[in-house]
Parts: sequence; structure tokens; C-alpha cells
Amino acid sequence: MKKSWFVFILMISTFLFGCQNAEVNSTNEKLSVVTSFYPMYEFAREVAGDRADISLMLSDGEDPHHYEPSAKDVARVNKADVFVYSSEEMEYWVDSLLKSIDSDKLVIARTADGLGSDQHHEDNGHEENQEGAEIIKIQGAADHYHTGDKIKLTAKLEGNSDYEHWHWYTRESADNEWVTVPNQGGPEFNYEAPGKSFEVRAVLFDDAHNEYAESQPVDIVINDHGHAHEDGEETDQHHNHGSEEGSEPVEVIGLADHYHTGDVVTLVAQPQEETGYEHWQWYTRGSHDEEWEAVSGQDTDQFEYKTTGESFEVKVILFDDAHNAYAESEPVSVLIDDHESLDPHIWLDPVLAQEQVKIIRDALIKADPEGKDSYEKNAAAFNKELQELHEEYQAALENAENRVFVVQHQAFGYIAERYNLKQIAIGGLSTEVEPSASRIAEIGNLVKEYDVPVIYYQQGANSAIAETVAAETETETASLYDLEVLSKELQDKNLGYIAAMRENLKALQISIQ
Repeated sequence: MKKSWFVFILMISTFLFGCQNAEVNSTNEKLSVVTSFYPMYEFAREVAGDRADISLMLSDGEDPHHYEPSAKDVARVNKADVFVYSSEEMEYWVDSLLKSIDSDKLVIARTADGLGSDQHHEDNGHEENQEGAEIIKIQGAADHYHTGDKIKLTAKLEGNSDYEHWHWYTRESADNEWVTVPNQGGPEFNYEAPGKSFEVRAVLFDDAHNEYAESQPVDIVINDHGHAHEDGEETDQHHNHGSEEGSEPVEVIGLADHYHTGDVVTLVAQPQEETGYEHWQWYTRGSHDEEWEAVSGQDTDQFEYKTTGESFEVKVILFDDAHNAYAESEPVSVLIDDHESLDPHIWLDPVLAQEQVKIIRDALIKADPEGKDSYEKNAAAFNKELQELHEEYQAALENAENRVFVVQHQAFGYIAERYNLKQIAIGGLSTEVEPSASRIAEIGNLVKEYDVPVIYYQQGANSAIAETVAAETETETASLYDLEVLSKELQDKNLGYIAAMRENLKALQISIQ
């Protein structure tokens, strides 16, 4: 009898333990890790193994520089255990994203800290700089403005600082994301009033591009006293410059996301309807409060302009035979971004990539201490592969006599520095717009000077225009993977980070030999 009772108790205990264990397993979900763009996604996936669900914010074709997180993205990060990104120089939108996060558990992995900089970010980055918040006052706001008025504001820092790197941001309402205003890099804000009210704020950054101080949002009220046109159409005809319907009959194509000082900006005006007129004029201005200036020698539908160190706006007007403005483009912003001597493409250096992997490892351990052994083992295995990749690059490139390679866009500076190469960027050469004869001649001189057999384009950017340049300069073209996006080509070829970097090495050896 006692034996039967013991067996019964044992069965009940086993059942209850099983239920409890099942309950634990049902709630013991995998770690949720959100990554910003492709390299961060693959690095995190290699370290996490099967202990975490890894998601990628940017899909195929989205530009990490110009990506704007949606409300859904904010909600996803808010629910995550770990958020992985590279740096504010690469993903400039991270600051505003983290300010929208309300999560005490979120662990932030800023992998650019692997460079060994002294830039410290709190684990919950949205709380960063609390002690320095709201010490900027915005002065000069009127009680209201009319559409087309010049809005002139000044940001005053309450305290002493030698920092001079300002950004201004606008948004339509508290429900919208903040958007960076181009060409507003100082404490003065000069802006043409649009047709709707909005909010504005100023942020001051330190020399490491960390947020040092910010203002409270200021409401800018647009009140045309009932005389504004529908859809925000301008009330003053001079804004349309001859376009009676107020439409945008000319499109400017060929604009890159940003340029570096010395790049040649190549744009083309494309009318939306056929016309027999051929008298074009291009104009530039430094900011909204400056007058448009006609650019000498730019009187065709193509614009070629060598940049200085300042961003600017450009527009084009098509005149009829009586020299009346027939059609006009909307202004487009040409952003000059020299990355303040900070190249954001650190993941292209296999040695620095190992440091990024270590930061991801540590973040995962902090969020999931029980997985420490697994994360350390996975990180060590992947870093061994990265070290082998580094040694392959060293062996292949160390004895080369020609150490120069020419690229369309200077994204490969870390590779050049690591392996003692010289990267020369053509800059501004768009595959949407066929270069002029003078531009091709300039590239040809560059090719001859350095005796390069190939011009490199970032993967996905090659086109018939690239082939035209190659034919005219008697060179070939080849692509290099910058790995900013998980592109269709990478997926179709089943190329991960290691394999794509090996493809880059093969391509580089066409020039580096």
C-alpha cells in the first residue's frame, strides 16, 4: 500500500514538474534582436546562432543613409531585447529613433565603438545626454508667418562650448518623425515658410558627432488669413516662374545621395513634355535666404559642377524664344558630406569587423547571460574566419607594385588603409546621366596618370553609362560590394559577408597587381 502511494505521489510530482517546465518553455522565447542594415544583420546572426530571432530593418534597395524608420520600426525596436547598429555617421537616423524608444530592457550595440574611440553611449541610448538637454533656446520666432515669408531663427546655447556642428530638424506634428533640414549647419536658421505650420528644433553635436545639447521644439505657425490656395499652392505667382499651372514640368535626374568636396555633380534636366525650346539656365544658392545665381556656362539641359566644401541648392529654368521662363524645376539639394574625416564603412575592414563582432557578442550576453558560452563560442568561430579573410587580403596584396585603384564613390577607404593601397574616387559620376565629352576626357586623364585598367562601381550601380565611360577611356569596369544592403544579387548568388569580400579581393586584383 505504501509502495502504491509512493508511486502515486511520484506520478503527480512528475506531472506537476512537467507542467511547470512546459510553462517555462512556452514563455522562454528566443532573444529578439533588431539590426539596422546588412552587415550588422549577418554579424549578429553569426554570433547569436539559434538562440535569437534576428531581424533586418532595411530591405533590398533601401539606402542606409536616407532611411526613415516607420512607426512599425519604432514599435519593433521598442519590443526588442537588443538593437544593433554601426554609427551615427552611417545610420544618421538612429538618434531620432532611440529618442522614440521607451524600453528599460533594450540593450544597444553601437558597433563603431570597436574603433576604440572614447564615444560612450548609454545602454538605453534614448536616455543619452539627459543632463545636457534643453539648454538651447531658439530666439526670433514670430507669432505667425505667411507662406513664402523668410523664417529667421537663432539657436543660443546656455553655457560655454567650442562646438560648432549644428543640425536643424522640422516635423509637421508630434506624430511625425523629425527630418533634417539641408544647408542649415550653423546656429542661424533661414527657411522659406511653406504652406503649413510645423515644428522646428536645433541640436548641437560635439566633435565626435555625439549629441551635446538640444532645444525644445518651437511651433512655427503659418497663417495666410484664409488666402492660401488648396494643396498648399503658393499665393504669389513669382514662385512659379512661368509655369502657369504651378506644376513641376522639369525633373532633375542624376542626383546622388551625397557628394564629397571636389566631386563633379552631373545632372540632367528632363522636361515632362516635349518642347522645341533649347535655352536652359541653371542656378544655385547656398541656402533659402540667399538669392539664386545663374551659373556661367551652364546653358544646356546638362549641369556639370565641381563641388566646394559647402552644400547648396540647384534648379533649372527653360526659356522660350522670347526669353520668358517657360518651365522650371523644383530646387534640389546637393549635399556635401565629407564624413568629417570619418569613413563610416568600417565593416569592410576584416580586422575592424572582428571588433564589431565582439561588441555584438557582449550585447547579447548582457541581454541573455545564460547564452554566454554559446555567444562566445560563435563569436570566436566567426572571428577566426574574419582573421583568415584578413590574411588572404594581406597575402594577395602585399607584394603588388601597382597599389592604386579608381572607384566611382569612395567607400573603400578602410580597405585601402589596412592594406596600404591608394583609393582614388571619380566622384559625382552618376549611372543615370551620360557624362559630357569634357567629363570623360577628365576621367581619361586620371586613367592615364595612374595607368589603371579598370574603374570600379559599387555593386548594383553598373549600367550602359558605365560601359560608355569604359569604352571612351579604354578601360574595363568591375563592381565592388560595399555590403550596405542585402541586395537581390547577394541573395541570388547566396553570397554572405565572407564570400562577398572574397569577390571584392578578386576584383581588386585586376588593378592591384
